[in-house]
Amino acid sequence: MAQFTLEINGRQQTVDAEADMPLLWVLRDLLNMTGTKYGCGIGLCGACTVHLNGIAARSCQTQVAGAVGRQIITIEGIGQGRPHPVQSAWIAEQVPQCGYCQPGQIMSAVALLSKNPNPTDSDIDDEMAGNLCRCATYFRIRKAIHRAAQGPQS
Repeated sequence: MAQFTLEINGRQQTVDAEADMPLLWVLRDLLNMTGTKYGCGIGLCGACTVHLNGIAARSCQTQVAGAVGRQIITIEGIGQGRPHPVQSAWIAEQVPQCGYCQPGQIMSAVALLSKNPNPTDSDIDDEMAGNLCRCATYFRIRKAIHRAAQGPQS
Protein backbone atom coordinates (compact mmCIF):
# COMPACT_ATOMS: atom_id res chain seq x y z
CA MET A 1 0.00 0.00 0.00
CA ALA A 2 1.03 3.54 -0.69
CA GLN A 3 -0.49 6.92 0.01
CA PHE A 4 -1.73 8.99 -2.93
CA THR A 5 -2.95 12.57 -2.93
CA LEU A 6 -5.43 13.29 -5.70
CA GLU A 7 -7.17 16.48 -6.79
CA ILE A 8 -10.82 15.50 -7.17
CA ASN A 9 -13.47 18.10 -7.99
CA GLY A 10 -11.13 20.86 -6.84
CA ARG A 11 -10.31 19.27 -3.46
CA GLN A 12 -7.24 17.38 -2.32
CA GLN A 13 -8.06 13.82 -1.24
CA THR A 14 -5.52 11.40 0.24
CA VAL A 15 -6.04 7.65 -0.01
CA ASP A 16 -4.10 4.52 0.88
CA ALA A 17 -4.20 2.11 -2.05
CA GLU A 18 -2.16 -0.18 -4.24
CA ALA A 19 -0.57 1.82 -7.08
CA ASP A 20 -2.38 -0.24 -9.72
CA MET A 21 -5.84 0.07 -8.12
CA PRO A 22 -8.27 1.45 -10.72
CA LEU A 23 -9.33 5.04 -10.08
CA LEU A 24 -12.94 3.82 -10.32
CA TRP A 25 -12.55 1.77 -7.14
CA VAL A 26 -10.70 4.58 -5.36
CA LEU A 27 -13.63 6.90 -6.10
CA ARG A 28 -16.39 4.43 -5.27
CA ASP A 29 -14.94 2.27 -2.50
CA LEU A 30 -12.43 4.49 -0.73
CA LEU A 31 -14.02 7.92 -1.17
CA ASN A 32 -17.73 6.94 -1.36
CA MET A 33 -18.19 8.89 -4.59
CA THR A 34 -20.66 6.51 -6.20
CA GLY A 35 -21.81 8.69 -9.10
CA THR A 36 -19.16 7.14 -11.34
CA LYS A 37 -20.50 3.70 -12.31
CA TYR A 38 -18.94 0.31 -12.92
CA GLY A 39 -20.09 -1.09 -16.22
CA CYS A 40 -17.74 -3.52 -17.92
CA GLY A 41 -14.37 -3.09 -16.22
CA ILE A 42 -12.48 -3.11 -19.52
CA GLY A 43 -13.06 0.45 -20.76
CA LEU A 44 -15.60 -0.36 -23.45
CA CYS A 45 -18.94 0.86 -22.11
CA GLY A 46 -18.15 4.37 -20.80
CA ALA A 47 -20.15 4.12 -17.54
CA CYS A 48 -17.02 4.95 -15.53
CA THR A 49 -16.07 8.09 -17.48
CA VAL A 50 -14.45 10.93 -15.56
CA HIS A 51 -12.34 13.88 -16.72
CA LEU A 52 -8.57 13.87 -16.32
CA ASN A 53 -7.24 17.35 -17.05
CA GLY A 54 -10.45 18.05 -18.97
CA ILE A 55 -10.31 14.95 -21.16
CA ALA A 56 -12.85 12.13 -20.87
CA ALA A 57 -11.15 9.03 -19.50
CA ARG A 58 -12.25 5.57 -18.37
CA SER A 59 -11.63 5.38 -14.63
CA CYS A 60 -11.74 1.57 -14.68
CA GLN A 61 -8.62 1.62 -16.85
CA THR A 62 -6.79 4.45 -15.04
CA GLN A 63 -4.50 3.36 -12.23
CA VAL A 64 -4.57 5.56 -9.14
CA ALA A 65 -0.82 6.16 -9.47
CA GLY A 66 -1.42 7.51 -12.98
CA ALA A 67 -4.02 10.00 -11.73
CA VAL A 68 -1.67 11.76 -9.31
CA GLY A 69 -0.94 15.32 -10.42
CA ARG A 70 -3.95 15.42 -12.72
CA GLN A 71 -7.18 17.31 -12.17
CA ILE A 72 -9.93 14.72 -11.73
CA ILE A 73 -13.54 15.77 -12.24
CA THR A 74 -16.38 13.35 -11.56
CA ILE A 75 -20.12 13.60 -12.18
CA GLU A 76 -20.41 14.99 -8.63
CA GLY A 77 -18.11 17.88 -9.55
CA ILE A 78 -19.18 19.09 -12.99
CA GLY A 79 -21.95 21.40 -11.84
CA GLN A 80 -20.06 22.90 -8.90
CA GLY A 81 -23.12 22.78 -6.67
CA ARG A 82 -25.77 23.34 -9.32
CA PRO A 83 -26.81 21.46 -12.46
CA HIS A 84 -24.34 21.70 -15.34
CA PRO A 85 -25.98 22.88 -18.61
CA VAL A 86 -25.59 19.35 -19.98
CA GLN A 87 -27.41 17.95 -16.95
CA SER A 88 -30.19 20.50 -17.42
CA ALA A 89 -30.49 19.55 -21.10
CA TRP A 90 -30.60 15.86 -20.10
CA ILE A 91 -33.57 16.59 -17.86
CA ALA A 92 -35.32 18.77 -20.44
CA GLU A 93 -34.99 16.09 -23.12
CA GLN A 94 -35.96 13.29 -20.72
CA VAL A 95 -32.88 11.30 -21.69
CA PRO A 96 -32.60 8.67 -18.95
CA GLN A 97 -34.66 5.54 -18.72
CA CYS A 98 -32.83 3.25 -16.30
CA GLY A 99 -30.19 5.98 -15.84
CA TYR A 100 -27.25 3.71 -15.12
CA CYS A 101 -25.07 4.89 -18.01
CA GLN A 102 -26.01 8.55 -17.65
CA PRO A 103 -23.08 9.76 -15.50
CA GLY A 104 -20.64 8.46 -18.10
CA GLN A 105 -22.75 9.77 -20.97
CA ILE A 106 -22.93 13.22 -19.36
CA MET A 107 -19.19 13.31 -18.63
CA SER A 108 -18.43 12.43 -22.27
CA ALA A 109 -20.90 15.06 -23.51
CA VAL A 110 -19.34 17.76 -21.30
CA ALA A 111 -15.88 16.86 -22.63
CA LEU A 112 -17.19 16.96 -26.21
CA LEU A 113 -18.76 20.41 -25.77
CA SER A 114 -15.65 21.80 -24.12
CA LYS A 115 -13.61 21.05 -27.23
CA ASN A 116 -16.38 21.45 -29.82
CA PRO A 117 -19.08 23.89 -28.64
CA ASN A 118 -21.21 23.47 -31.77
CA PRO A 119 -21.05 19.78 -32.77
CA THR A 120 -22.85 18.26 -35.72
CA ASP A 121 -24.83 15.02 -35.42
CA SER A 122 -21.82 13.22 -36.86
CA ASP A 123 -19.47 14.84 -34.31
CA ILE A 124 -21.76 13.75 -31.48
CA ASP A 125 -22.16 10.22 -32.82
CA ASP A 126 -18.38 9.85 -33.26
CA GLU A 127 -17.51 11.20 -29.81
CA MET A 128 -20.27 9.36 -27.95
CA ALA A 129 -19.82 6.02 -29.74
CA GLY A 130 -17.80 4.64 -26.83
CA ASN A 131 -20.68 5.11 -24.39
CA LEU A 132 -23.21 2.32 -24.40
CA CYS A 133 -26.85 2.72 -23.39
CA ARG A 134 -28.84 -0.48 -22.95
CA CYS A 135 -32.06 1.54 -23.07
CA ALA A 136 -31.05 2.97 -26.49
CA THR A 137 -31.77 6.62 -25.72
CA TYR A 138 -29.16 7.70 -28.26
CA PHE A 139 -31.48 10.06 -30.17
CA ARG A 140 -32.43 11.83 -26.94
CA ILE A 141 -28.77 12.00 -25.94
CA ARG A 142 -27.92 13.68 -29.25
CA LYS A 143 -30.85 16.08 -28.85
CA ALA A 144 -29.75 16.98 -25.30
CA ILE A 145 -26.19 17.68 -26.45
CA HIS A 146 -27.51 20.02 -29.16
CA ARG A 147 -29.72 21.72 -26.54
CA ALA A 148 -26.78 22.20 -24.18
CA ALA A 149 -24.68 23.60 -27.04
CA GLN A 150 -27.37 26.25 -27.73
CA GLY A 151 -27.14 27.54 -24.17
CA PRO A 152 -29.88 28.20 -21.63
CA GLN A 153 -33.40 27.71 -22.93
CA SER A 154 -36.22 29.92 -21.78
